[in-house]
Amino acid sequence: MKALVKYVVLLIFGLPLATFGQDIPPYTEDCRNGTYPPPSTEQPAESFILNLDISPGARWSPLIKEKTPAIKALIADIIDLISPFLKNVTKGIDFVDELFAPLAEDFPEPYKSEIHGIAETSGIPLGQVVLYNVFYEVFTFCTSIVAEDEAGQLYHARNLDFGLFLGWDIQNKTWALTERLRPLIVNVEYQVRGQTVAKAVHFAGYLGVLTGVKPDLFTLSMNERFNLDGGYLGILEWVLGDHNGKWMGYELRDTLLSANSFDDAMKTLTTVEFLAPAYIIIGGNKTGQGAIITRDRKSTADVKMMKGSDSDWFLVQTNYDNWKAPPFFDDRRAPATKCMNKVSRKDVGLPRIFDVLSTKPVMNLLTTYTALMKVNGGHLETYIRHCAQHCWPW
Repeated sequence: MKALVKYVVLLIFGLPLATFGQDIPPYTEDCRNGTYPPPSTEQPAESFILNLDISPGARWSPLIKEKTPAIKALIADIIDLISPFLKNVTKGIDFVDELFAPLAEDFPEPYKSEIHGIAETSGIPLGQVVLYNVFYEVFTFCTSIVAEDEAGQLYHARNLDFGLFLGWDIQNKTWALTERLRPLIVNVEYQVRGQTVAKAVHFAGYLGVLTGVKPDLFTLSMNERFNLDGGYLGILEWVLGDHNGKWMGYELRDTLLSANSFDDAMKTLTTVEFLAPAYIIIGGNKTGQGAIITRDRKSTADVKMMKGSDSDWFLVQTNYDNWKAPPFFDDRRAPATKCMNKVSRKDVGLPRIFDVLSTKPVMNLLTTYTALMKVNGGHLETYIRHCAQHCWPW
């Protein structure tokens, strides 16, 4: 059965049948070593300072002016992909503008004003900017790792994979949206009165946070969770007027800026009501402060804590509940866990975790970036990734 699935996938995606030898999907390789620093083909993300002392409508303008062509190209692709599903609608773009533009008025501040500012700066219709900001709630695949070394230093890193089933280019063996996203990746420093209060990885024009660090206090990342009571239902409820649920990316950004400790962040992110289920991975600044929060939309399903002992010094989270076996066709957890154990607590650090996140299938054709965070000093470095050859589609 597994072999049959493998060959069906290879045929569908136009990959050579011999690409993965006799291995069942996904293709795996020996744990990589020496991948950090990456080659020049894997560029570090650009940096942008977001001055929170500037009015919300203007604070993103310098970045948006630079990235407008790339944002327009991505939104056009999104609309092309969703238009066939809009029954009885002949013009997808008109439908998007009419449906989503009024929703901007229901976003909480500062996001309402920031969205309006992006639309005004870029000339992109307001409804399309709203769609762009909604899209990330339901399409984010990821691998996140929190680890603690022998000295008690905590590290947090992640791959962000995006674009599954969204425009497969059979000729180039790439995902259309994944390719469009890479030029939009940017490290953002949030500053107040000239002082950096947080750092996060953004796709330019998307206002929420999926990866971030609050210097010397905590780190966080979000992975999508597949659930029948999923993000589509939450978004529909919100569109229909029920605004009790919080947008995941916005709430993570709010938490990053307002929480003053690992415990504060844990309290907020285990109790708030969300629009979509998710895994929220948090690292702190003290031994044992690592957690995977498994969220339903309206409550917390589980919290897995790292003990910080020699037998329990790291956490790995992909897109499946940690107490269940992942599906064989998308098991990134087992390769990542195997490679972390090979690294060992003695040698762990951001370069070795980068090795783990560079090992297939943890790295795959959906991988847009790898972010490396160290809570001490608020260290964040992000690399735009390309899986060069013999890569599984996800």
